[in-house]
Amino acid sequence: MKTSIYLLLTLGVVACGTVRPMTGVDSTKVEVHTETVIQHDTAYLELPVIVEKVATLDTTSTLENKYAKSEAAVTAGILYHRLETKPVSIPVKVETKTVYRDSLVYRDRMQIQFQTIEVEKKLNWWQNLKLKAGGLFLILTLIGIVYIIVNLFVKPKLFSL
Repeated sequence: MKTSIYLLLTLGVVACGTVRPMTGVDSTKVEVHTETVIQHDTAYLELPVIVEKVATLDTTSTLENKYAKSEAAVTAGILYHRLETKPVSIPVKVETKTVYRDSLVYRDRMQIQFQTIEVEKKLNWWQNLKLKAGGLFLILTLIGIVYIIVNLFVKPKLFSL
């Protein structure tokens, strides 16, 4: 029984306290840098060599471009036609995108020093006494309430056994 009284007394004394300001400020900032680099390159596309022949009853002709050559000739009333592609590599422009990502973490810690702040008017002796005595009377009031509860509810039950 005495243990619970001491426990309640300790909780009553510890429960009242002042608010203390935070001593430091901690901030974390993350920056992500993204850089896209486009590289221009040239790839070569090779065309296959294709040979085709056609015979027809028409006039003579010759066609040629950078990819193919076409020749047609009439012999004995028959048109012989030949199409031949040239072995050429065609340059093709290729764009390669490379993305570089980098993240930087900035962590700032600042220590705040406690400063004494002067108030407009200082407390007089009576206000100072009331301020200090208030905590003492609060503790005495709590002890009195616990004592009354113990005497009213706990002791009669112990003797009735």
